[in-house]
Amino acid sequence: MLALLLFLFALPANAIEIKRVVSPGGIEAWLVEDHKNPIIALEWAFEGVGAADPKGKDGLANLAARTLDEGAGPYDSQAFAAKLQDNAIGLGFDAGRDAFTGSLRTLSDRRDEAFELARLALNEPRFDPEAVERMRAAVLSSLRRDQADPNYVARRLFYATAFPNHPYGDEIRGTLETLPTIGPDDLRAFVKTQFGRDRLLVTATGDITPDDLGRAVDRIFGALPAKATLPTVADAEPKGLGETLVATRPTAQTVMLMGQPGIKRADPDWYAATVMNYVLGGAGFGSRLMEEVREKRGLSYGVYSYLISLDHTALVMAGGNTVNAKAGQALDIMRQEWKRMAEGGVTDQELADAKTYLTGSFPLQFSSTQAIARILLSVRRDRLGIDYLDKRDALINAVTRDDVQRVAKRLLDPARLLTVLVGRPEGVTATKTIDGGS
Repeated sequence: MLALLLFLFALPANAIEIKRVVSPGGIEAWLVEDHKNPIIALEWAFEGVGAADPKGKDGLANLAARTLDEGAGPYDSQAFAAKLQDNAIGLGFDAGRDAFTGSLRTLSDRRDEAFELARLALNEPRFDPEAVERMRAAVLSSLRRDQADPNYVARRLFYATAFPNHPYGDEIRGTLETLPTIGPDDLRAFVKTQFGRDRLLVTATGDITPDDLGRAVDRIFGALPAKATLPTVADAEPKGLGETLVATRPTAQTVMLMGQPGIKRADPDWYAATVMNYVLGGAGFGSRLMEEVREKRGLSYGVYSYLISLDHTALVMAGGNTVNAKAGQALDIMRQEWKRMAEGGVTDQELADAKTYLTGSFPLQFSSTQAIARILLSVRRDRLGIDYLDKRDALINAVTRDDVQRVAKRLLDPARLLTVLVGRPEGVTATKTIDGGS
């Protein structure tokens, strides 16, 4: 029933009113109030938390995210799960590159139980040995399984090469060596020192008033420490630019992944870069990469490009896969398209099509209470302002061909691409080969 109601709830972006709520305890939250359906969704982030695990404890933040809802307060893991299930409450946590996030979904008449369980998970997690061991085993199993996935191998090799000796280059889930060193005391120390209210951002959507949200926010987060104790994470420029790395694997296809320095979300040229990326490889079957690599030559089922903006770096990326024998040809075409965009930008028709899609598709993302709360959280984390939803279309529509040309020339240089290929690619000149089996 909850899942059905979530999908029935939707609002166009330009019809959404965002209210700034400040709790009695001084915690700010953003709220989209809507009482048509009896659903409440909360999203929150502790910025910078988990961005750098202690030395030798790689995977600590992720293991904490996996175990926070495995028992809290008076409830062991089984009893806590039963409380969530019996009350149709969704509660989850995630450790990301730049923040530790949480999510709560509940029907309105179960809000008290939901808020209490969220409070317990954040303030009184048990970290019972059995639960910790079970979650650790699950993470270890996923890491072992991923070693055989060429897409995973490509991502790991790319980030380890681009960001050596930096948290962005590490596996966020930890390693087979570090995970066994993490115990319940490490998890308790993580929660005690890093969940500070000074790092907290909260958003909410649904059947709740501003006054009730203020009280709920204080109930869930009010007893957390005022300030977090976090390690400093330095800004990072991608390394390995211009290199072509081949990790050999006994696969029928080659996975291709490439990237170079990108553009931060706060950059005024972000919208021009978004249009550029849509035309280059973000438009699905309508993109240049798909047209040249798949449609004209049948070299791949799919190729794509995308922008990544992190707190301490930014990337413009592209990827896809192809049969081993055609890897060199596919790679050459992708680099040619990179160069063509840098030198010529986009056409008038491509610009118009990109604007139509980027403005017209955005309201479709507002498909549920949870989706809206998550979009609000993203807006808050990116410091876009509470009026961003009203301004977004105008910012995109203001982009000109000259803007896209300028940004493309600034960002795209095929000679500086860090390229990673996993498989048995033919026709590729590697600067380094990592033998993983023939």
